[in-house]
Amino acid sequence: MTLGIALAVENATNYVDDIVQQARHVAEQGVPAVWFGQRMDYDSPTLAAIVGREVPALQVGTSAIPVTGRHPLLISSQAQTAQAATHGRYHLGLAVGSTLSASAFGQPFDRPITRLREFLTALRQLLDTGTANVHGELFTTTPALPTSVPGAEPRIPVLVAAMGPQALRVTGELADGTLPYLAGPKTLSEHIIPEITRAAAVPPRIVAFVPAVVTADVEAASAKALQQLAFYEQIPSYRRVIELEGATRAADLALIGDEETVAAGIRRYFDAGATEVVLTTTDLTGPADHHRTIALLGELARR
Repeated sequence: MTLGIALAVENATNYVDDIVQQARHVAEQGVPAVWFGQRMDYDSPTLAAIVGREVPALQVGTSAIPVTGRHPLLISSQAQTAQAATHGRYHLGLAVGSTLSASAFGQPFDRPITRLREFLTALRQLLDTGTANVHGELFTTTPALPTSVPGAEPRIPVLVAAMGPQALRVTGELADGTLPYLAGPKTLSEHIIPEITRAAAVPPRIVAFVPAVVTADVEAASAKALQQLAFYEQIPSYRRVIELEGATRAADLALIGDEETVAAGIRRYFDAGATEVVLTTTDLTGPADHHRTIALLGELARR
């Protein structure tokens, strides 16, 4: 995947039906990949499996499932089921998590790097060998039965929304790449890519998630971005990458403008070393601009 879009539906009648319909439109426009965030309502691997099954032209991914409150065995089962359902078009994205995601499970958000390392160690064993024997400080993974799902080939790519130095090092060692969000081109080229590359045995995937919308009403879109993205400014990992880019607000990282402006912004991420770019919050100013943004992505993907 080199270009993609993160999909979500507001005011859905049936969320699964509506997201499948939206994904069909994305595929018709020539966009090769769709991604689904993990919220506290739908289950993202299940949604990816359904969409990938219903729309076979698309690669599908989850970005990103917090490891807090989850176990490697459960994620392995979900990922392999999605891979079998989509005949090899599923990409698993994980996240370190935050206080918000941990508190939902009644857990403290502590020792995140240890948690990530143990989780990835067990997950890789499960996916690569069909079993695991991991006795960590936070996770024990010793399945009594085989864990491989027939048809879950090829090897499932595992990516982590890692942006801090320690998380990037663990990700480079144990995963296939990173899924940074709100990390601008400068932050990618000077911080994220060098850190993960030093730890990786092979060149890692760098899947940059970027808020963007093609619109004629730049003022309205900028105001909506300021409002919707302010949430991320409260999370230390996001606040850090925003500051590294020299920005003061999360909305400063959004690509907003006409087709030429957004296309040039996307190109800056590739020039900085991103292997893939995924646009998010493309519905900031309504359906018309959302479809206009999808059309641009499709055009760029065909070039």
